[in-house]
Amino acid sequence: MGRRPRLRICLLLGLAVTFAFPACATLERASTNYWELSSEPSGQAPDPATTPEPVIQVYAARTVGWRGLVGVHTWIVLKPAEAPTYTRYEVMGWGVGQGRPAIRVNRMGPDNLWFGSRPDRLVDRRGPEVSALIEKVEAAVKSYPYPDRYRSWPGPNSNTFLAHIGRAVPELRLDLPATAIGKDFLPNGDFTALAPSGTGVQVSLFGLAGVLVGLEEGLEVNLLGLSFGIDLNRPALRLPVAGRLGFP
Repeated sequence: MGRRPRLRICLLLGLAVTFAFPACATLERASTNYWELSSEPSGQAPDPATTPEPVIQVYAARTVGWRGLVGVHTWIVLKPAEAPTYTRYEVMGWGVGQGRPAIRVNRMGPDNLWFGSRPDRLVDRRGPEVSALIEKVEAAVKSYPYPDRYRSWPGPNSNTFLAHIGRAVPELRLDLPATAIGKDFLPNGDFTALAPSGTGVQVSLFGLAGVLVGLEEGLEVNLLGLSFGIDLNRPALRLPVAGRLGFP
């Protein structure tokens, strides 16, 4: 067997393993009642008692059930200077339409497992300059155009909410993963917008098809809510199911 066929086989095996890991973990979680899964802290948020400086963090974790195969749930947490606790903001669909808002506050701790899924930390900003960013994030939460609406696909959902905050506060340089389905659902029926990181632009047709180009995200193509792309800033492929494949 020549070198090229062997290389192709190795690449195919590598891709298969990469896709298999998140799929197996998600299927294992999906086979269990989600309310019985762990929601304990993951230990990624600094203790407010020993961290007087202001903090902003953004997290993403595989969502509940079979949807976790392709999608993540995202949220943002804030701790002003000297504050004894965090404030956690996220959008959830449970109870929306039955008198409950889509935006939920402090449903869990800042970095808790999302029903058995350990979250990835996407943003971790600390220091004196973060106080002004916290004010901008609070304003972006209030200006979110869908406070009482939720739709898993193509949006608006939790990732639509975080993308809105990222565009409103570009200093966060929020790079939402390819698995953040709903991030490309642009508010108010717009077809163009800043990329969620604030470092580029995107064109999107109701979150179902589009293109995004940004310094943080690289190049992404969205098809039916699934994103395929390449990150040139930190070389990696951006894929459905697997998420990021390359340099961290």
